[in-house]
Amino acid sequence: MKAVRFHEYGDSSVLAQEEVATPQPGSGQVLVKVAATSFNPADAALRSGFMREFIPVELPYTTGVDLAGTVAAVGPDVTGWAEGARVAAFLPLASGGAAAEYALAPADILAAVPDGVDLVAAAALPGTGLTAWQALFEHGGVQPGQRVLVNGAGGAVGGYAVQLAKHAGAEVTAVAGSRSLDRVRVYGADHVVDYNATPVTEAAKGPFDLVLHFARSTPEEADALARLVADSGSFVTGTTPPSTGTGRGVKVIRMAVRSDATQLTRMFDLAASGALRINVADRRPLADIADVHEEAAQGRLAGKTVLIL
Repeated sequence: MKAVRFHEYGDSSVLAQEEVATPQPGSGQVLVKVAATSFNPADAALRSGFMREFIPVELPYTTGVDLAGTVAAVGPDVTGWAEGARVAAFLPLASGGAAAEYALAPADILAAVPDGVDLVAAAALPGTGLTAWQALFEHGGVQPGQRVLVNGAGGAVGGYAVQLAKHAGAEVTAVAGSRSLDRVRVYGADHVVDYNATPVTEAAKGPFDLVLHFARSTPEEADALARLVADSGSFVTGTTPPSTGTGRGVKVIRMAVRSDATQLTRMFDLAASGALRINVADRRPLADIADVHEEAAQGRLAGKTVLIL
């Protein structure tokens, strides 16, 4: 089978499409025939070696952690999955493997993809959708009627956060760039701030019960956002934390995403019902993966890019 691997850490040029043996599922594993994967910043961080002290990987490493496809075979002790089932998952970062014709996945992280959801588009949801879900519900504890600010609403994580917060009954202020404003309005944001036109701290009318920070920023910019949080509220970031303590009982959570089949299943059900839009900015063949990594490094990759097998 073909797989995109790297044998050493480096820039996008270390990625190579190679012929490798098709893996066989062992205990607790499912073999998935891959329909698509998608690019995540974590893929680039692993490839470059930036994360090797925290998440060492065995080389050669097959890249790709977002997975969508159909079950091809199951391990001897796996129940609940049958050949041909449509599935998706956020693979463990240390193993990766989705940028290949076939990939192994732990059975307990797989989510069923409903018939009403395009299987290729499904690859755009796992990592980013789970980040948004966990930021809102696990770390932020969002409740109906609360005021939520999503900074970075034009990105993949932020777009899901806007939609999920609205579905939970929150009043949502979305902060995005000019080219994303119409899309975040479609997502249901109550208030939209164009950070290109006005500083967020001036345009966003706080205080907010919960601020989600998914955009790159300086620590000082994160400080300013944290000051928008109401007393005893929460500031959840997947990027830059504040440089100083916030006081006033404000909780600051710097989060990392994890696999969760139950959460992912609930989001796919929402997508099948039309309550959650899966946004795919671009669809590319797997052969373009090195170019996609390079475009991301140059800041030219906008939105979620899906790579089709």
